[in-house]
Amino acid sequence: MKTERTISLRKHLLAITLLLGLVLAASSAARSQTFSVVHSFTGGSDGAGPLAGLVIDRSGNLYGTSSSGGSFGSGTVFKVDSTGHESALYDFTGGADGGSPQASLLLSGGHLFGTTNSGGASGAGTVFEVTLSGIETVLYTFTGKADGANPDASLIRDGAGNLYGTTFAGGTNGNGTVFKLLRPTVTGGAWTEQVLYSFGKGTDGANPVAGVTSQTGHLYGTTSAGGTYGYGTVFQLTPSKSGWTESILHHFEMQSDGGVPYAGIIVDHSGNLYGATTDGGAGGSNGGGTVFELTPSNGSWTFTVIYSLPGWGISGSFRNLLLASGKIYATTHCDGANTAGTVYELTPSGGTWTYKSLHVFSGGSDGLYSFSNLVFDKLGNLYGTTNRGGANGYGVVFKVTP
Repeated sequence: MKTERTISLRKHLLAITLLLGLVLAASSAARSQTFSVVHSFTGGSDGAGPLAGLVIDRSGNLYGTSSSGGSFGSGTVFKVDSTGHESALYDFTGGADGGSPQASLLLSGGHLFGTTNSGGASGAGTVFEVTLSGIETVLYTFTGKADGANPDASLIRDGAGNLYGTTFAGGTNGNGTVFKLLRPTVTGGAWTEQVLYSFGKGTDGANPVAGVTSQTGHLYGTTSAGGTYGYGTVFQLTPSKSGWTESILHHFEMQSDGGVPYAGIIVDHSGNLYGATTDGGAGGSNGGGTVFELTPSNGSWTFTVIYSLPGWGISGSFRNLLLASGKIYATTHCDGANTAGTVYELTPSGGTWTYKSLHVFSGGSDGLYSFSNLVFDKLGNLYGTTNRGGANGYGVVFKVTP
């Protein structure tokens, strides 16, 4: 009898232990996905209304731009150090130095490179460089004519130090450009702009919001408008002796494929292209945008929607996706239960992609309307920005632990 009681007691203890283990595991899983606000912009000297995400250095310091605020109200280049302290590295005046930066930065060689949407000698925007000590140099001022106008996009850099980007407007037909800035060959020399492609009035696309991506000598990007149906394109630029030739890889129809892509293109190790649209998808013209893949095969490309976001109108992903360890990470503008934006993860499995919500913005102190790309730190935390919300209503820098 005593033995039976002992066995029964041991069974109960084992069951309780297993139950506690499950509870603790569930609790640990719940705790592992966390969200916190790193900085709430005040709209004053620290900046206001960031319209892009961040870059991160090896020490965990974050750098970004705010589209307004600062000492002159025309935006800032800011730094958030590894302790969470925010400081403005540079305040745009809105004059010759540029104003209203709307793109994320390029961190290269210990310097920050970016674009402003306005300002400059002609008011059509600039390409600038800012040192980590806060000294700005205007590398190029757009005239608003054939050379382009009003860049919204971040930059990339080649091995020779030349910069590549896009302008939303200007160019030969007024519909934007893809440009290259050639690094000076002598110290103190001037940077020289070369227009690689000027978007026309037809089916070749118009008004690129995102920059370009380089892969095997080609440049890839998106236009937010134009194309056969008027809802944007994915394009490829190929160099030749006579210049750069454009090929359209996909014309968006604003149906299940999506439409109006503001995000650019990223490339995986196999040469597959990934991007996102702000609109369309499973809901057609009432959808919340799509995440798509373009796969190369024998000189052609196959377009596949890997996920349709369940939002409405232009609520989808506005900035470049982040591809890490085979997963995709991104934010949405005003998708989610509170129509205030989300942070999400897509994981491939068996030929499909599984959606996981990492955070749903409330529109309050946690932030409102994310137009941000995302970056990882060494500990696996994700960082981004919102354009509005936060303690003061001027946006936040946030951290998510997936």
